[in-house]
Parts: sequence; structure tokens; C-alpha cells
Amino acid sequence: MTVRFDTPTHATPLQSTGASILMCAPHHFGVDYIINPWMENQIGRTETTRAREQWDNLRGHLSACADVSLVTPEAGLPDMVFTANAGLALDGSVVVSRFQARERRAEEPLFRLWFERQGFAIAPWPEDVPFEGAGDALPDRARRLIWCGHGWRSSRQAPALLASVFGWETIGLKLVDPRFYHLDTCFCPLPGGWVMYYRAAFDEESLATIRALVPPGRRIEVGEADALAFACNAVEVEGRVFMNEASAALRAHLSAAGFIAVVTPLTEFLKAGGAAKCLTLDVTRDA
Repeated sequence: MTVRFDTPTHATPLQSTGASILMCAPHHFGVDYIINPWMENQIGRTETTRAREQWDNLRGHLSACADVSLVTPEAGLPDMVFTANAGLALDGSVVVSRFQARERRAEEPLFRLWFERQGFAIAPWPEDVPFEGAGDALPDRARRLIWCGHGWRSSRQAPALLASVFGWETIGLKLVDPRFYHLDTCFCPLPGGWVMYYRAAFDEESLATIRALVPPGRRIEVGEADALAFACNAVEVEGRVFMNEASAALRAHLSAAGFIAVVTPLTEFLKAGGAAKCLTLDVTRDA
């Protein structure tokens, strides 16, 4: 498995952040139905061995810089591997997802049980308001706000509800391209106030909001090729940004910003519309 590392020109020594990440082994992963454009023409076409190798590779790299916990996979739930959609965990509390897609609703009690066993406080959430967890809700600790996508999977009511649960300012961003059906497919907050995003995934009002809150010098705008390779669907730990693929230009931009780009192929999961971020959930308990 080929993994590329790019070292920033002004990198500083990395220190442990105590990050905790939840993953789910891909024992039952596959494309068994179609709930997003990436799944079209992919039913039955995933390669189990390669998917496991790619997942193991990502887990191995994350385990070197974070505590990785596992939730038990369940037969018949091929998308359970995408733990980002389990919920949003923040400050010891969690909102468990209310899946818009009926094919994934059986995951909800399984993730709820895992959170309960780990001692998270389960926050209330209306049964009739779709919300797909950290797929659509991304904490930005530099600004102490939550960016919340809506338009495809999560309700436009979700931002206000999240603000009431966590007490963090929550900014709604409307998604307009069905290929980028979750916010984490096209938007990635990074430490230091940096934001990596694909502008064509958002409506004009949302783009204006991003420009108002993120200074030009902290925006990393990706091109279409990088966006379609799910470069924004990335996981950052200790200054390393793990992603399925990234152009030389994007890797250079990340390097100049002080990050280490780690390209770890996840092409099997892209067939289902997911990559590094989708395969992980930040369950770090803030001090």
C-alpha cells in the first residue's frame, strides 16, 4: 500500500493531543443499495480484501497518533463502517444521528448503546428531524463554533438544535451538489483557523458566510479534481492530514500552512461515497 508523506517547510515538533477516534471494521462493508450518486453502478462491485487492507492502513496510521476505539460491526449494515455518521460527540455529550436514509436507521440503536457504555450523556433530539452526525456537523475549535451542513441528509433545523444542545455557535451551510451530500465531503476545518473546502458544493449565501468568518489567508480552496477524490474528507491528528488523494498543489498548500499531508488510498470506500473522515468519528473528551 503506497502512502505519501509531505513535510511542511516550517514544521514544528508534533505533540500528543490525546485524540480519540471511533472506527468500525469493514467486515460487512459493500454497496448493497443506492442512497447517494457515488453508489450508482457500484452494487456488488466492492473488493472485500482491498477494502480491508485500505481500512487497516488508515487505522494503523491513526493508531500511531491517536487512541482508536472500535464499535462492533453488524451484518446487514454495510454503511456502519462510516462512523462519522454515528452522531456528534462534544464535551462529553453526544447527539445520536437520526438517519434520513431508512437503510441506515438500524445503526442508530447500536451507536447509541456504544455511547452509553462509554459514559457519554445522550442529548435529546426530535425523532422527525434528520441529522447525520459528524458527517454534517464539524466542530471548529479555533473559532469555538460548529459548521453544520444541510440540504441533503440533515435538516435545516439542525444548526439551531445543535446550538441549544452544546451551547456552541452553530453556522448553517447549504449544500447544493448531490455528490457532496454531507458537509464532510467538501469542507474540513483545521487547527489554527484554517478551512479546506470546495466552493461549488455550496450556495452563494453559504459561500459569503465562509468568507465572512474565515480570513483569505486561512482558506484552502480545492479544485474539482481534488474534491472528486474526496480530499476534503480528511482527518487531522497532530498536524497530519489523512486523505484518500491530493494533488501536488493541494499538498504544497497544506505544507505551507504547516500541515503534513498523508495520502492513504481509500478507493473502495469511495464507491460508497466515503473516505478518511467518513470512516472515523472524533470522540475526544475535552479536558
